[in-house]
This record gives sequence, C-alpha cells and structure tokens, in this order.
Amino acid sequence: MKRQEKLCFRIFKIINSGLFMRKKSILFSIIPALIGSAQAEEGMWTFDHLPIRQMKQQYGFEPSVEWINHVIQSSARLAEGCSASFVSGDGLVMTNHHCANTCLTDLSDKNHDYFHDGFSALEVSKEPQCPGMELDRLDQVKDVTGRVAEMTAGKHGAEYAKALQVANSVLTKECAVGDASHWRCDVVTLYHGGQTALYRYRRYQDIRLVMAPDQDIAFFGGDPDNFTFPRYDIDLSMLRVFEDGKPVHTPFFKFDPKGPKAGDLVFTSGNPGRTQRSLPASALAFQRDVSLPTIIAAYSTLEGALWQYSRESKTHLIDAQNTLFGVQNALKSLSGTAKALREPEVIEKREAEDQALQAWIDADAERRKTYGDPYKKVEAVLAVQRQYYVHDFAITRTVHGLLGDAVMLVSAAHERKKPDTERRAGYHDAELAALETEIAAKVPVHTELETTTLALGMTTMRQILGEDDAAVHLILGTKSPDERAVELIQGTKLADPAERLALYKGGVKAIEASKDPMIVLARHLQPVLDTIRNRSRDQIEAPMHEAQGTIARAQFARAQTEGKADTLYPDATFSPRLSYGTVKGFQDGAKVIAPFTDFAGMYKHATGSDPFRLPQVWLDAKPHLNLSTKLDYVSTNDIVGGNSGSPVINRQGDVVGLIFDGNLDSLAGDLYYDIERNRAVSTDTSAIMAALRTVYHADALADELETGKLKSRPE
Repeated sequence: MKRQEKLCFRIFKIINSGLFMRKKSILFSIIPALIGSAQAEEGMWTFDHLPIRQMKQQYGFEPSVEWINHVIQSSARLAEGCSASFVSGDGLVMTNHHCANTCLTDLSDKNHDYFHDGFSALEVSKEPQCPGMELDRLDQVKDVTGRVAEMTAGKHGAEYAKALQVANSVLTKECAVGDASHWRCDVVTLYHGGQTALYRYRRYQDIRLVMAPDQDIAFFGGDPDNFTFPRYDIDLSMLRVFEDGKPVHTPFFKFDPKGPKAGDLVFTSGNPGRTQRSLPASALAFQRDVSLPTIIAAYSTLEGALWQYSRESKTHLIDAQNTLFGVQNALKSLSGTAKALREPEVIEKREAEDQALQAWIDADAERRKTYGDPYKKVEAVLAVQRQYYVHDFAITRTVHGLLGDAVMLVSAAHERKKPDTERRAGYHDAELAALETEIAAKVPVHTELETTTLALGMTTMRQILGEDDAAVHLILGTKSPDERAVELIQGTKLADPAERLALYKGGVKAIEASKDPMIVLARHLQPVLDTIRNRSRDQIEAPMHEAQGTIARAQFARAQTEGKADTLYPDATFSPRLSYGTVKGFQDGAKVIAPFTDFAGMYKHATGSDPFRLPQVWLDAKPHLNLSTKLDYVSTNDIVGGNSGSPVINRQGDVVGLIFDGNLDSLAGDLYYDIERNRAVSTDTSAIMAALRTVYHADALADELETGKLKSRPE
C-alpha cells in the first residue's frame, strides 16, 4: 500500500562466526558478475567482502571482526528507502528528517503540521507510533548462489523466471523459520546475477517518533541548495524502536559530540539504493533515450500540479508538501543521471569496456564455448523493452494511492490461492505478515490530493496512449479523467484500514463480491497488469538476468587472471554496505570548497525569505550559540540514494556525522565515482548536539546520546 509520500522510492524502483557469517573466500568460490573495479575510495562494499588490503595500505587501518560486527549490529534500514542507526541502548535511532517525512505527515492534523514545524516528545510515553513504518536490522547473510544455480540450471526465458520465483519462495520460507512477523528475508542478487545472497533482518514494526526539527532548518536552502555544497542543514530525526510495548535494547554506536576533523578517515554504513556502474553500454543508452526522458517528463508534470495544488490553501500545502518534496528531490537526482548519460564519453567508455571483454572471450575457444556473446542477448532484450516501455509505463503509473491499494488487494487474493512457490514476489508466506501490517496501517488519506493525482495520471495515460487504446477505454469508460477520478475517490471505502483489512482477510470471495468502484476497476485491470508483469518477467527481466550473469562470470574470470579479484565490488541493491573515505573539500571551477560549514555561515546565508528562512527558534538562539561550531561537511565516501540517514563513523566505530545528501557531481554516482569531485554531505555531530541543547532545549535526548541510555528506563 504505497502512499503518495513514498513516490521517491517508487520512482527508483521503476527504472529498472557470530551474529554475522563471514566467508573470506565467498566471492572467489561463486564467480560473481558485472563488476565495478575499485580505485582509491571507490566502492560500496558488502560486509563479507571489505577492501581490507586497500584500507590497510592507504590508511593503516584494518577493521577487526569485532569492529565489523559492531557496525552491522548498530546499523539499520527503514523499509521504505532510507538508512538509519541505533545511537543508544534503549532503541533510539538516528536518521534524516526527510526519511521521517511520511511519519511526520501522517501524524499531523488540522492543528499540527509536524512536517513543517517539527516535533519533540517530552518523555518516552509521549512518543507516538509512526503508522506503517518498518525498521530492519541485519542479522545474517548466507551465500545461496549454488542453490539458485541448481534450481535454474538448463532453464531459459519464462521457465528461468519461474525457477527464480520458486527459489525465492523456498529460500525466504526457510529463512523466516515460521516467524515472518519477526524476520524479514530478502534474496539479494549481487553482481547482476553472479552471486545470490540471502539476507535475514530482524524486523521491527513499532517505530515511534522522538524528535524532528523544523523543516526550514532540516531543508534550509530548499531545492536551490539541494545536491550542492556549501550546505547549512540539520536534516535530522530521532525515532525509537519498541517491541512488546518497551524500547528494544540492541548494540549501538556511541555518539561523538566533537565530530571529525579535516583529513580524518570516516566510514559510511548504509543501504545505497541502486547503481549501474557495470551495466552494458546499450542498456545505458536505453535509459538515456527512453526510460529517463519518459519518467522525467511525467514527474515534471506532476511537480507542476503539486506546486499549484499546494498554493490553493493551507490544507492543500500540508497535504502535498511531503509528496512535492519527494518528487522534486527525485527529479533533481534523475536529471543528474540523465545529464551524465548525455556526456558522450560515459557511454563510449562503457562501450569500449564491453568490446574489450567480448574480445577477451572471443580470443579463446573454451571461453567462447563458456560465455558466448552475452551482449547480443542484452540487445535482444532491449528491443523488447523499447517496444513496450512507454505503453506499460503510462498504464502502471496510474496505479498508486487508493487504486494501488485496490490492485494490491486483488493481487493478494489471487496470489494467496496459489502454492507459495508460484506466487509473485511480495506475496510469499514469508512476506504476508509485513503486507498485512501495511494494509492495516492507519495512514491518513487526503482525498482531494488523491483525486488530483489520479486524474493527472489518467490524463497523462490518455495523452500517451491515445483515446482509442483499450486500456484507456477500460479505465475511463466514457468519462473524462477528472470525472472518473472523482467517481472513484468519492465512491471507495478503501481509505478506511478496517475496510482494506476485511477485504484482505476475505480473500477471493470478498474481492469478487465487492462493489467498491476501486476494487471493481482493479479486477478489470488485473488481466492487463498481469500481461505487463509477465512480459516484463519472462521477456525482459529473466533473459537480462541471464545475460548479465554471463557477463559477470566472464568479468570475474578475467579479473582473476589479472590479479584484481579483490578490487571488485557489486552494484548497489538497497542492501547493507560500507564505504570509506576522508573528510575533504573539493575544487569547483576556480573555487576551492572547504570541507566544513559553520553556524556563522548559516546565519549569513539566511535571507528571511523561503527557502532561506530560518525558524524563529534559531533566530532566538543565535546569541547563545558558538557560531564557529561546525555544521555540515563533505567527505569522499562513495554514496548514492538510499544512503540518506546513514551514520558516518570513525576508526573507533563512533558516530561523527549523519549523511543527508551529495553534491551535484555525486548525481552521476549511479554511473561512476570520481574521487576528485564526488562528495557525500553530512551534518556534523557537534551541530546536532548544539541544536538539541541550545536551540531545542532537548537536554534529556542530548544526555541519552552522550551516555547511550535513558536517564531512567521505562517500566
């Protein structure tokens, strides 16, 4: 049930011994694929394959098993698309303000705008639960490459896709050990098919809001400053994880209130969402020419509609501000990737790398027999994708909000009738507990906003497909998009979680008997969506997975012959990774950008007008603050979207910062890393402590950060 507030994460999904089981030889035994070869600080490394040799050579630092396990156990992930960390032994979690925007919006009402004005709980008993929020902490990783290979051996196309589906079902069910409410299990494809790992997370679904500052300081500078540096933000929120009505007690990062110094070695533990540094050149060209222009055009239109809507009334502003924030943020990121892909050397360099690998394959008869010509297979897949992409996008982008809920309920009813091994991802037995929690979440529905965005989606669909398209007739009938959206939103009862839960528990019988207009439309749409899903799975995803897996194995075999196997890292997959770097400024044209900003610079940057308006509490606190306190800083850590909320930690494993952004050059981080220009942007822990004590007078929270525990544990 994806609300509007989760649009940013959805957009990226559209584009195409001890606690942790360390296996030092894991990558060498499984022959991974589609490899990024690290230079200097480049790489988002899995915890079972850290670049220890490189770190020791560069910085004289060799992380111990204890250090690694402590970082793993103290790190966390927010299921909707952010990173986080435990920062006290009483379940206190630190992440970004923008990672808690959904919670802040959902908890707001006509009298409270927590998204804009912030929130602070005076005591633990006053910390409200965030509707539908889930936090996951990594528990175990297993290499299941061999098992997946056995289950898919000799299969291709649709049969290969079905075999992968069976593998996912079997592995996740085994992993969850009959307790899916406490364990989340993800089958993670690494190296684009060269390695498969089974990640088990401890799942927590009672997440409560502790503190968040005002939006005007969390996103000071607004969209003009987004993805730039210098920055002057405290993009912070504090959550607390509960279980059985009490805060959980876990390992945690100690909070260093001094922050780092220039040149310090620092690490980022997070969940980078997606990179494509090893994608074939032809696939990058498809994104440049087809998928990115399509998505950017659609969401640019949506941005305009939300901009207008939010200016119609204060209520509309409150309802739409989080969605607008997410869309603007995504657009800037996607536009940065698109711009990088338009630089001819990017795809030309990748094409040369592809040709070099194919030439290496062709130079040996045994290699030709083993690997063939995988790039031709990629081209065949892309031919199918070019044929259907825009058509399928136009239809599927209407499926959001309440219509998305309806489609999910119809799918859940029919998928749960099938044997578990035949179900689509998202509906396996190991996943149903999370699904039911999502369905029952008391998330507010803003009907006017839902109506506006649904009508816009239908209008865009009709513009792209034409009036005579069968899907357009099926969805609109004889009505205009505006009329149809009003009819659907006003007629549905799906805004009520009790109604959704009743339909879910009622299964196929309840779904088929329902006269709710959203459910009726979802039933009619089901065959169309099934056609799109099956085509994507059988003709695009499965053969691309096979081809990329072959490329990967060839890449790794070649790297082994060149003695470079330990420099290889997988593309990001929104799974736990570690990157390392140093606190360091950069050159921007003729300007030398210093690594730190401070409070003095923030006050100088302020104009008194949006988006450079400081909250009144910050104006009042100015005489009491040390204006030389470090505020934000940049480092050479390799990050991308999904790293938002990641802790920055030092050699001792203590928190010294909070990742919240990258600079403009980092927008090309999906494609490549440039140590001279790519920078991660973080809030300094010294600024966080000053804000809590001097600006917000949240001394109990500051004390908890410094001591690692509540002053008095709740009964």
